[in-house]
Amino acid sequence: MKIDYRLNALVDASLDDIAPLPELAAVAARHGATIIQYRDKHASTRHMIEQARLMVDALKATGVPLVINDRVDVALASGADGVHLGADDMDAETARRLLGPDAIIGLTVKNMGDAERVAQASADYACIGGVFETVSKVNPNAPVGLEGLRDLRTYLRNACPEMPVGAIAGITLEKVGPVIDAGADGVALISALFRAVDIAEATADFRRQVDLALEARG
Repeated sequence: MKIDYRLNALVDASLDDIAPLPELAAVAARHGATIIQYRDKHASTRHMIEQARLMVDALKATGVPLVINDRVDVALASGADGVHLGADDMDAETARRLLGPDAIIGLTVKNMGDAERVAQASADYACIGGVFETVSKVNPNAPVGLEGLRDLRTYLRNACPEMPVGAIAGITLEKVGPVIDAGADGVALISALFRAVDIAEATADFRRQVDLALEARG
């Protein structure tokens, strides 16, 4: 399945002080996000399933897919489109067996070991990061930077030519161009979208910037 990874709006549980999470997901989807990811590291399974079901409903009219961070069980129970898995989560093959052939499975790439694992996996997209420093997540790993992004992307392009690969962490509007130039097919954002004064406008601006950078790259 070919995934449109140009703009991944990552709806983190910490954003619930702004608005209900399904509402945030819908605003992003209506203004240019091409995939939504729901992340909650602390909530009960029951709460996550409830939130995910509400997001599925909120996104139905937009056609934008929803993936759940880490939790294959929540994706299954809520009817979400798939999962995004890190190195410590369930392996992609098991997730694929549980979720079925049409589910979206995305994988995190922090280093070359991860990239090599992705090359062997049953995945639909990968996301490299953190690329820059970020305040959205406590990250024990040093940022890979643009050079690290370029190296990992080159490896993945050779190993899985068709797989879209995004970039995450600390990406501002000004950094979209350099990140796409380094090989990313899109960007994943949290604060830059949802902590913006106008979420709809910020989403549209990032989407426009990604499209322009991809066009310039050719």
